Amino acid sequence: MSNDQQAADAAPRLHLSDPPVRTFVQLLVNVLLVGVINYTVWFAITFFVFLETRSVFATGVIAGLFLVAMVATGVWFGSLVDHHRKKTVMQASALVSLVFYVTCLVIYLVTPAEEWTDPGSVRLWILIVLLMGGVITGNLRSIALPTVVTALFDETLRDRANGLVGTVLGISFLVTSVISGLLVAFDGMRTCLILAIAVLAVAMVHMYFVKVPDTLSHAAAEGEPRRVDLKGTMKVVGKIPGMWALIAFTALNNLLGGAFMALMDAYGLSMMSVQVWGFVWGALSALMILSGLLIARTGLGSNPVRTILLVNLALWVVTVAFPMRASVIWLVAGLAAYMIAMPYVEASEQTVLQKVVPYERQGRVFGFAQSVEQAASPLTAFLISPLTQFFFIPFMRDGGTGARWIGDWFGTGDARGIALVFVLIAVLGVLLTVYGLSSKYYRLLSRRYREAPSAGPEPAEPPAEPARPGSV
Repeated sequence: MSNDQQAADAAPRLHLSDPPVRTFVQLLVNVLLVGVINYTVWFAITFFVFLETRSVFATGVIAGLFLVAMVATGVWFGSLVDHHRKKTVMQASALVSLVFYVTCLVIYLVTPAEEWTDPGSVRLWILIVLLMGGVITGNLRSIALPTVVTALFDETLRDRANGLVGTVLGISFLVTSVISGLLVAFDGMRTCLILAIAVLAVAMVHMYFVKVPDTLSHAAAEGEPRRVDLKGTMKVVGKIPGMWALIAFTALNNLLGGAFMALMDAYGLSMMSVQVWGFVWGALSALMILSGLLIARTGLGSNPVRTILLVNLALWVVTVAFPMRASVIWLVAGLAAYMIAMPYVEASEQTVLQKVVPYERQGRVFGFAQSVEQAASPLTAFLISPLTQFFFIPFMRDGGTGARWIGDWFGTGDARGIALVFVLIAVLGVLLTVYGLSSKYYRLLSRRYREAPSAGPEPAEPPAEPARPGSV
């Protein structure tokens, strides 16, 4: 047997027979249920608005509103995660989303159908904002889940547990992209909202019966004043060498990625029907599932900071290439690369934060990092959709300046205007990542990750009387 094979066999593994793993799997199943329905609503409202209004600008504004809400709530949500029990936070998140969706269903049923075809309709935008409220509230779970990983597992297993989180995310995309496309095509938003209400109710009942271990039976920041404490969170981040640079890199990366979020649905739907587009996303999401399972099997290597940058570099290089041709095959190939790479980037960043950030601050640091990292994306989403609609699309139409310059090999038309935006953004992404790999901040954070003691909750006090294992 080779040394590499012996090392692989000796590597720590997740075993379902272990109580923490069983608890984690139950939580993942619950997160999957809620994630599926929230992603379904998110996909569905984007598809619905584009198909009803045929407005690229409207879909871009939806993306921008979503990202603004992510930025505005991240730090507050992180504080809620630190100052309350994880299970309580997850239950409250589902309940609030349920209230939003019930309200939206009532509005949808009493609104005349012709209201939805006007991109300036007040009722349309009220529906969009309320639906986004339900989806955004589910983000509490995405902030809580990495802190649960810290509490349940030591540092040798966290990267693999984070891989399972990526698998759940992939399954969510797999199911929801198909469901949302079919629901919108055949019944608008009505059945989607009814399904959302039913699934959230089931998820709340299931979570009620999930028994969590002692490490999760109290708040991580128990005893601290229940406040957001943004200043203290920034101080913690500032004490970690290279952490500000990682957050800044991710923010700039998201600044560029916001263009894809704002325009990808319009680009894909210009080539295929909504049903086919939904099935394409569903099939590609299987690659995200495989990627997450691979991480759970092999881990992320000895330096997750390096993994973040190398995977990003590969992703941006592919993204330069796939828009070069107006081809469904090229588009699918580019999206396939994205689906394979995304779990590695997400799991790597979570693994770094779980190691170097004190456990009692992790909710706030995860929320703060999310807010800062997403802060630039709304700007891109709000700017790129009108810029594409009113400049790049006319630029690449027959008779436009761009069509005369590069149309003979790049192609012409509305979709090629969107493709040109993708190419330009991807070139900037390559340059940004190359700089990150050569910077001193990359070396500083890599050293801190290697040398930092593992973060985790304080051991629970032994009970005065025998207690059933795994009980609250």
